[in-house]
Amino acid sequence: KKASGSDAANYVEMSLEGYAANGIAVFIDCTTDNNNRTVANVRSYFSKCKGSLGTNGSLEFIFDKKGVFTINRSQINMNLEEFEMGLIDIGLDELETDVEAVTIYCDFPNFCNMQKYLEKLNVSIERSEIQRIPNNTKAVSSEDAKLVLKLLDKLEGDDDVQQVFHNMELTKEVLNTMET
Repeated sequence: KKASGSDAANYVEMSLEGYAANGIAVFIDCTTDNNNRTVANVRSYFSKCKGSLGTNGSLEFIFDKKGVFTINRSQINMNLEEFEMGLIDIGLDELETDVEAVTIYCDFPNFCNMQKYLEKLNVSIERSEIQRIPNNTKAVSSEDAKLVLKLLDKLEGDDDVQQVFHNMELTKEVLNTMET
């Protein structure tokens, strides 16, 4: 049995969705060998932090699934405008630049084409990932922010949880009250 792999665990990917304190949307990507355990754990985290686990698809409309690439700006061997124009043809949604890095956002279906294009340009990709970007964010009080952050910590500490996305906006006022 061991040699044939019949004892090997079968891992499946699943997504869970729910609302944290004050209606903050939370989207969780998991990989698990036991769906029941994972759902029970996630449900208990939500309950302990005054939230509730929702049904699949209930928050899908709040998040856009995007491909995100981060590259070192020094990797670009051409004018930044030329570089951006080439990316637009491949499916660029947004380009963010700073002194050291360039971040490229594209719709999920364009992820593979974007990666191939960057490789064709011999651009070394520092980081590439799929993210769920919220369409809108929601500001919360410092008390609610503490509950949401507690929930996020519990979720991220679970071995079955791969990524956690949310639409919480932390204002400067809330951050200042939380630091004290």
